[in-house]
Amino acid sequence: MRDGAAVASMLDSGSGCQLREHLYSWFDSPLGRSLQAIETNQLRAILPSLFGKVALQLGTLGRMGMIESSPAPTHIVIDLLSHDHAVTVQGRPEELPFEHRSVDITLLPHTLDFADDPHQVLREVDRVLAPEGHVVILGFNPMSLWGITRLFRKRRGRVPWCGHFFALARIKDWLRLLEYEITTGHMLYYRPPLQNESVMDRLYFMDKVGDRWLPMMAAAYLVIAKKRVFGVTPLRPRWRTSPAIGPGLSEPVVRGGLQRHG
Repeated sequence: MRDGAAVASMLDSGSGCQLREHLYSWFDSPLGRSLQAIETNQLRAILPSLFGKVALQLGTLGRMGMIESSPAPTHIVIDLLSHDHAVTVQGRPEELPFEHRSVDITLLPHTLDFADDPHQVLREVDRVLAPEGHVVILGFNPMSLWGITRLFRKRRGRVPWCGHFFALARIKDWLRLLEYEITTGHMLYYRPPLQNESVMDRLYFMDKVGDRWLPMMAAAYLVIAKKRVFGVTPLRPRWRTSPAIGPGLSEPVVRGGLQRHG
């Protein structure tokens, strides 16, 4: 693995191919596989209830198919990298190569955690998502053992500790700003971030204990929100515009401030 400063600079300069490679490798490690198994299992319980024709996943994590349980007849995964086990469209989440209102379900598996401009990602999701469509967001919880670990490892710049780790309350605020209705949420994974697979298996009981007694201390959260269209009044928070689009990617329809695409 590259030195920590190099990986940190990848996140600061944009979610480039090297960052995606490091992130993919981490989710293929024992700890990453353990977390993704819990997340994927939760998605299998949720996605079948979200209907539509097109389901879009922004970014590939490890080898598990996270969007596969969606009943939508068309599944699309967008990533800067291509993988043998998944059919992907090359692109960045900040610049989605899709038409307005062309997607019914959008899955963001830790996409905001590692996006160069998470606000622009949400603007693009809002642009391509059809009215009454759903956005499903997975993120790392900073108020957890993982968040404490990040405080000590962030400077090393290695994934996942170099990620943003946005608080759940902030994600909800962003969704409400876009006039989305938050329909449900789940806290996931209470085991400490250890790479020893056998130890992690023995600590499985912590998930049941934590879910009952310390729900807000989970390592990750899952939020589902529905796109409601009440009007067309533009909303313009003080979010910076996205960086220039890379070669070979389509030009987005919307630039600048956040707008409702109803």
